[in-house]
Amino acid sequence: MRRAAARRTLASCARVGYNTFAGKPRSGFFAGKSRKGAGAPRLTARKGDVRMGKKNLRNTKGRIVSAAWKLFYEQGYEDTTVEDIIFESETSKGSFYHYFDGKDALLSSLSVLFDEQYEALMDRPDLPEDSIELLQYLNRALFETIENTVSIDLLSRLFSSQLVTHGEKHLLDRSRTYYKLLRRIVSQGQERGEIRADFTVGEVTKAYAMFERGLMYDWCLGGGEYSLPNYASKMMPLFLKSFRPEK
Repeated sequence: MRRAAARRTLASCARVGYNTFAGKPRSGFFAGKSRKGAGAPRLTARKGDVRMGKKNLRNTKGRIVSAAWKLFYEQGYEDTTVEDIIFESETSKGSFYHYFDGKDALLSSLSVLFDEQYEALMDRPDLPEDSIELLQYLNRALFETIENTVSIDLLSRLFSSQLVTHGEKHLLDRSRTYYKLLRRIVSQGQERGEIRADFTVGEVTKAYAMFERGLMYDWCLGGGEYSLPNYASKMMPLFLKSFRPEK
């Protein structure tokens, strides 16, 4: 009874975008999330040809993933049950097990949230026009989301699971929105003379993704002893500078 009441309280707070545990409006990826899509972030069209097409971010699988990671952050992974996730996502047990074998299978779904974050960011009207600056902007926005809404323990579990798995490695899936978006930005950057053309689009994209993962991995190893977005804002420009054409 207490757990059910607690879940109903969480659901009620979610409707107004409120973080029960922090006692203040939620920030980061989950800000504005609510039941049945009310108050969801309004995605506006962006000028320019880099923008990714809009997708339905609130399908059944997406609702399950979003609800799961919100509860993992607010209640902790161990204290969140499959029943909690089903209740929060307003889906069914059949729908949950259609997409996931169990709670542990959701650990690899963090990349889905990252991709949704990138899609939402690319619809903003105030993005930098320069491709290198755009990559820096997206990196900082993603890392702020991670630091504010993702448990470092769960991020560490994600890296661990990807290292030992013999199956699909979601972080390296080239069909992800993440990689499609990076390739598009890099390609346009080369066409505009903002990124060196003596590297292929694939080489630049792979190098950027490796560097970004490396920053996250080191942050996990250090137990989050420093600010991930602040540190990246110093290191990422130094890294990307090497891909600027020589004048």
